[in-house]
Amino acid sequence: MVTGETGLRFELLGRLRAWRGDRELELGSPQQQAFLAVLLLRQERAASVGDVVEALWGGNPPPRAVGALRTYASRLRKLLEPERAAGASPRVLVSVPDGYALHVPREAVDLARFEDHVTAAGRARAAGQLAEARARLHLALEPWRDAPLTGVPGAAMDAHRARLADQRLTALEARLELDLELDGPQPVLAELARLAARHPFRERLRALQMQALHRDGRSAEALAVYDETRLLLSEELGLEPGHDLAQARELLTAPEAAGGTGLPDQGAPPLPAQLPGDLADFTGRATLVADLCALLTSDRPGAAPMVAVSGAGGVGKSALAVHVAHLVRKSFPHGQLYMDLQGVGGHPADPSAVLGSFLRSLGVDDAAIPHGLAERSALFRARLDGRRVLVLLDNAHGPEQVRPFLPVLPRCAVLVTSRAKLAGPASARLVDLDVMTPDEALDLLAKALGRARVAAEADDAARLVSACGHLPLAVRIVAARLATRPAWPLGALHARLADERHRLAELRVADLTVEAAFALGHAQLRPDQQRAFRLLALPEGPHISSAAAAAVLGLPEPEAEALCESLVDVSLLESPTPGRYRYHDLLRLYARGRASAEEPPEGQAAGLRRLLDFLVSTVRASHPDALRRAERLGVTATVPGLTFATAGDAGAWLAEEAPCLFAAVRQAAEGPARAVAPAADLLLMMEELLERGGPGPEFEQAAHAVISAALRQGDRRSAGRAHLALGHGYYYAARLPDLVEVCRRAVAASRAADDALVMADAMVLLARCSYHLRRYDETRALLTEASEVFRAHADRFGEANVLGVRCRVRQSAGETDLAVADAERALAVHQGLSDGHRVGFALYELGVVLDTAGRTAEAAARLTEALALFGDRRNRLWEGLALFRFAENRLATGRAEEAARLARTAATTLEEVRNDWGRAHALAVLGSALVRLGDHDGARAHRRAAYEVCARLSMPEADDLLALLDDRPGSGDGCEPARATLTGPADSPRVPDPSRRNRRHG
Repeated sequence: MVTGETGLRFELLGRLRAWRGDRELELGSPQQQAFLAVLLLRQERAASVGDVVEALWGGNPPPRAVGALRTYASRLRKLLEPERAAGASPRVLVSVPDGYALHVPREAVDLARFEDHVTAAGRARAAGQLAEARARLHLALEPWRDAPLTGVPGAAMDAHRARLADQRLTALEARLELDLELDGPQPVLAELARLAARHPFRERLRALQMQALHRDGRSAEALAVYDETRLLLSEELGLEPGHDLAQARELLTAPEAAGGTGLPDQGAPPLPAQLPGDLADFTGRATLVADLCALLTSDRPGAAPMVAVSGAGGVGKSALAVHVAHLVRKSFPHGQLYMDLQGVGGHPADPSAVLGSFLRSLGVDDAAIPHGLAERSALFRARLDGRRVLVLLDNAHGPEQVRPFLPVLPRCAVLVTSRAKLAGPASARLVDLDVMTPDEALDLLAKALGRARVAAEADDAARLVSACGHLPLAVRIVAARLATRPAWPLGALHARLADERHRLAELRVADLTVEAAFALGHAQLRPDQQRAFRLLALPEGPHISSAAAAAVLGLPEPEAEALCESLVDVSLLESPTPGRYRYHDLLRLYARGRASAEEPPEGQAAGLRRLLDFLVSTVRASHPDALRRAERLGVTATVPGLTFATAGDAGAWLAEEAPCLFAAVRQAAEGPARAVAPAADLLLMMEELLERGGPGPEFEQAAHAVISAALRQGDRRSAGRAHLALGHGYYYAARLPDLVEVCRRAVAASRAADDALVMADAMVLLARCSYHLRRYDETRALLTEASEVFRAHADRFGEANVLGVRCRVRQSAGETDLAVADAERALAVHQGLSDGHRVGFALYELGVVLDTAGRTAEAAARLTEALALFGDRRNRLWEGLALFRFAENRLATGRAEEAARLARTAATTLEEVRNDWGRAHALAVLGSALVRLGDHDGARAHRRAAYEVCARLSMPEADDLLALLDDRPGSGDGCEPARATLTGPADSPRVPDPSRRNRRHG
C-alpha cells in the first residue's frame, strides 16, 4: 500500500493530526487519539493489547479496557477507510494475534520522514557532503510545529514527548554544527545563545557556543561559558563536565591558539586530516563499532588506547577501521593521520618513511627530520605530546611494522588493521573480525540493490549471501554484478555460485575479486605453510584436529599444530577450540584450487589416505574392548592413532569427531578403490556411536556411500561390512523392515567374500530382529547357524552374543531356567574376555530374564550393576533403557511411585538421545505405574503417546498398547493391564503384570 492509495497522512510532531486527501479528519476522544498515536509511534510494528493498555492507562486500566480498545479500533477503521465494504477485511488498521498494527507507508507520517532525513544527513556528512547534510537537516526540522503529541493523554506519552524533543534538539545541534563549519560563527551565535539559555544543562549546545565564540575571536567569553556551565552542573546536578565540554575546553588551550586571541596561528601547519572517505553504505557491526569508539576515546589515566583489528582478506577490516575513525575524529581535534602499510603486497611500507611523512604533516621541516628510525620515532612522540591525534595504520604486515609508532602518548590513539594477529602493549585491545551475520549480509545486499528487489526474492537472497560465506567483499561483488544487471533474478547468480568448482571465478567484478584478496595473503606464506594450507583443505569434515592434521601432512603432531597455529595467526585458518581448526568456506575453496594446481593427484590422495588410516587406527584402539573387536574382525592399523585413558574419554572423542568421521568415510567412498575397504572397516568400528544414541542419518548416508562404491567395484567384503554397519544403525532406530533387508544382504555379501565372522555377526543381528518381530523359529535357526560359525573359529565373543539373544527367545517360550542359564553364561564369557563394553549389556539381559522369572531382588542387583557401567562409559542410551527396566522391577515389587519416577527419567533420557522406540517403552511403563497410583487420565495419555510412536515405527508392540486403550470394542476401560505385552529392539520391554510373572513375551 502506498500513500496515494489511501491519501492518508499523519502528524505527530506537534498536535496529533490526520488527513485523508485534503480533508482533515476528526480523530475523536483524547483516549482514541492516544490509541492511534501508540500505533503510529510503532511504525507498522504490531502492538499487543497489553502494550496498548499499558501505554494508555499504566498500572490502573479501567475494568473494560480491552473492550474500549475494540471500540477505538472500530471507529478509527471507519474514519480511515470509509469506503471499505461491509465484511471486507481492513487494510490500514489491522488486527494481528493479540494486538493491532497500522499499515501506512513511512512517507505518510511526519515522524518517519524526520528520522529518514536525519539518517540521510548522517550518511552525507560521513561522505564529506556537508551542504547536502545541512539541507537534509533543514528538511527534517521543517515539520516541527510545537511540542510533539501536544494534548495527547496516556501513561507513556510523557516519555515519548521527551524522547522526540530530544531527537529534535539533537538534529538542531547537528544543523548548527554544520552552519558553523560552512558559514562561520556569526550566523549561529544568536541562535546558540537563545538555545543555551533555554537548555542550560545541554552540554553539546554549550560546547557549540564555546566553539563559535572562539572562532569569532572571543575566547575569553568562550571560557566564561565553560566556567558558568561547569559551576551549574556541579551545583545543580553534582556532575563534572562531560566529553563535549572537556573537548571544547581543550581546543581553547591547544598549542594552535595563539597569543590569547583565540584565533589560529596563520603560520602553523594545517591540522592533518588524512582519513580516507567513509563508506556511505557501511553496514552492521553496531555493537563492535560502539565498543571501538568507546575504547579509542577512553580518558582513563595512563591509558594509551590502541586497537588492533585482524581478520581474513575481504572480511572488512579497513572499512570498519575507517568508519570508526570518522565517528571519533571530533575527539581528536589536533588531527588524524593515516597510512596504508601495504602489508600484504610484495613491498610493505618502510616504517621510517611513514614516520617521515607523518612528521611533515605535523609541521616538521624536511631538514629537521632525522635519518634514523629510532630518532624519527622519538620525534614523532614529541610532536604528539600535549595533542589529541588519531593514528590509523591500515594493512600492517606484522608487529615489527607497527612497533616504531608505539607507545602512543596519552590523549592520542592508534588503530591498526592487519591479517596477522598483532601483539601490543598491555592496554591494547585485539579484535579478531569475523564475517557478517546473515542479517547483516542481507542488509548490505539490500542497500546496494534496493530493499524491494531483495525482499521480492528473499529466499534466493539468503542463499546468495550464504554462498558468499557472508564475507563482506564477496557480498559487495555479487551486489555490484546484480546492480549492473537489473533484469537478472537473484536466483540466476546463486545458480552460478552453487557449483563450488567455479564459485571463486564467479566472485569477480571488473578487477575486484575474492580470489585476489586471498592470493595476497597466500603469497606471504613460507613453502611449508603453503603446503599445509592447501592439503588441510582437502578433508571434507567441518573441522580438523591437530592430530588429524598431522596425519594429513605426514608430520609429528607438534610440528603440524605449529603450522596450523601459524595459519591462524595470519587469518587463513580459524581455531574455534584449542587443537581444532577450520576454514572459512571460500578460503577452503581457494586452498583446494591451489592444491589442484600445485599438488600432484597422488600427493592429494596420499594425504587423505593417511587421514583415513589414522581414523581407523584411533577408533580401533579407542579402548581395549574396541581393540579386541577390531582384531577379531581383522581390522588392522597401518599408522599410529590416538590413545585414551578411559572408555569415557574415547566415547567423548567419538561423539565430537563423528561429523569428521562420517565425512571421511563418504570422501573415501568417492575416492580410489583402495580406500573403500578401510572406510567400511571404520564404519563397522563406529557402532559405539549408535549405542550411545549417536547420529543416525549421517551414519546411514555414509554407509550407503560405501555400499554403492563397494558394489561398483565388486568388493563384496566391504559391501558386507558396510551393510552390517548400516544394520546396526537401523537396529537402534527400530527400523525393523529395513533391518531385515540389510542384514540379509550383509549375510549374502559376507558369505560370498568368505568373511565368516562378519557373516555370523549379521546373522545374530538378523536373529535379534526376527525375535522382535516374534518370528521365533526363524530366530532359532539363525542362531544355530551363527553358533556353528563361531565355534568353528573358536570365537567366544560371538558365542556369548548368541547366548544373549537365545536367552530372550527362551524367556518368551516360558523356558525360564534355561533363559537364566544362557544369560549367566553370556555374562561369564564377557567377563572372562574383560570386555567391559559387553559386560554391561550382559548384566542388562540377565536382569531382564531374572525379573521375568520373579527373582526381582537379583534382577535389581544386576540392573544396578549395568547402570553403573553405562554411567561410567557415559552411555546415555543404555542408561535410559536400564532405567525403564528398573522401573518395571520397582513396579513388580509394588513400588509404583518409585517406578513412575524412574520411568519419567528414562523417557527424558531417551528423548535427549533421540531414541523414539526406547522412549515409547518408558512411557508405556509410566502408564502402568500411573494406573497403580490412580491417575487413569495420565496413564491413558502416556500409553497413547507410546502407541503412536510404535505405530509410526511399524512395531508389533503397537497392537499390545492398543489393547490397553479403549479404542476397540470390548477392550475394557483401558486402565488395567491386559495380557498383551511389549517387546522391542534391544530391550524387549513389556507392560508389567505382577499377577502373571512367566509369560510368553517380555
